[in-house]
Formats: sequence, structure tokens, C-alpha cells
Amino acid sequence: MRLWAHRGCSQRYPENTLLAFEKAASLQGLTGIELDIQLTRDGELVVLHDERVDRTTNGMGFVRDYSLTEIKSLKIDAGNAYPNQFIPTLTEVLELLEARLKAGLKLNIELKNSVYPYDGMEEKLVALIHSRELQNIVVYSSFNAKSLVKLKAIDPKAELGILDTKVSDCLTKLKDGCGALALHPFWRGMDLTTAELSGYTVRAWMSGHLYPEKPTGTRLDFAPLEAQGITDLILNEPEVYLDT
Repeated sequence: MRLWAHRGCSQRYPENTLLAFEKAASLQGLTGIELDIQLTRDGELVVLHDERVDRTTNGMGFVRDYSLTEIKSLKIDAGNAYPNQFIPTLTEVLELLEARLKAGLKLNIELKNSVYPYDGMEEKLVALIHSRELQNIVVYSSFNAKSLVKLKAIDPKAELGILDTKVSDCLTKLKDGCGALALHPFWRGMDLTTAELSGYTVRAWMSGHLYPEKPTGTRLDFAPLEAQGITDLILNEPEVYLDT
């Protein structure tokens, strides 16, 4: 089973922060890191899952209503052992991970554009990735099939993954021409047979407890998941399975 760190090591450290990404990058055998991007009011790519900042920071309101300077003033509690974290820009994450990415670690960038389409996000993202010569290690994913169509037009060689809850819905979007080669369903949404999924990369994402809730350390049995056709798992606690 190929393992990805969901928003970094997000069960023990605050999700989508440089701390969570640094911990994930130290894991030997990790396939890649997954993260989410949105645009600030002034058009900067920042790394955050929710459309609002309320859940993970000491602020309130929508990401799109903050300027970069304003959003950088927000604090993310990392517990007693670590200093407060902040919402990073995608550039800051790429700078942190660049050596590991160029050594083979992959990066799954999810475009959070299903609620708000964020005009120009695809162009900004592709330009940034190409400027750092990281296009061969990035997988772009989104629930928004039209966004992936747009991204593919900008970069015909881009590797795409289509997101949805059920794998059947992922496959429908793929066959409707979104340009994706991989399916990214919820891990409990495997409602097709392995024969129907033959030949596809299936990167299943997991939810569950995220920081600051106490990590459970419960180990999954990968065999039943592989038997359902899952090839990769995007999970919150990859450090349970991999060595640092």
C-alpha cells in the first residue's frame, strides 16, 4: 500500500502547517503529502482546508475575505511542545519540501474550489509549480471536474486525480472527460468491483480525528482495502506505519 500524509501528519500536529509537513517529510517510505489550497483576497495561494479560518485558527471568516498580510496574522495552536503555527503560503511549503520533492516525494495539491471557484487559481498554481520545476512530482486534485478540465488545458501533461465520496462518482466524472487518470474517493465509498477499477490508480482519503484530538494509534489492516481496489491511502497518521 502506498501511503500519503493527509494535510501532513495531521493527527499529531496541526493540519496543513509547516510543522505537519516537516514531520511528514521525515518519514522513510512515504509516497507523498496531500494538502489543500485556496486564494486570499489579493490572489495569493495559501494552504488551508476549510473555506473559513474558524476551525483551525484564532480568526473568523472566509479565506477569500482576508489579504495575505491579514491571514498571516492568525495563529494556529500547536500545543505546549511547539510554537504557534500559521497558515502557510504554497510557496513556503514548496521551499520547505523542495529537497525531498526533488528526491522523489510526491505532492497532491487539492484545489479547494467547489464552493468558491477562485478565478485564476489554476493559472497561478501551474505557473508556480513550473517555475520551481516540480511539475513531474505533483498530482492536482479537485471535486470540481471543470477545474481539472481547465488545468489540463493549461498543462496537458499535468497528472490529475478526481475527488468524490463514492468511487463510482469519481469514475463517472473521469469518463465524462475531466482529464483525470486517478480516482480519489473516500475510503468507505468503494462501491465498485475490483474488475471495474482494474487499471486505475485509486487514492482513497480518510477522515477521522484530526489535531488537536488525541491520536489513537490504531493500525489499519491494509489487506481488505487492497482487495477493494485501493492502491494508495491518504491518511492522517502515516507515522504509525513508517519509520522516521
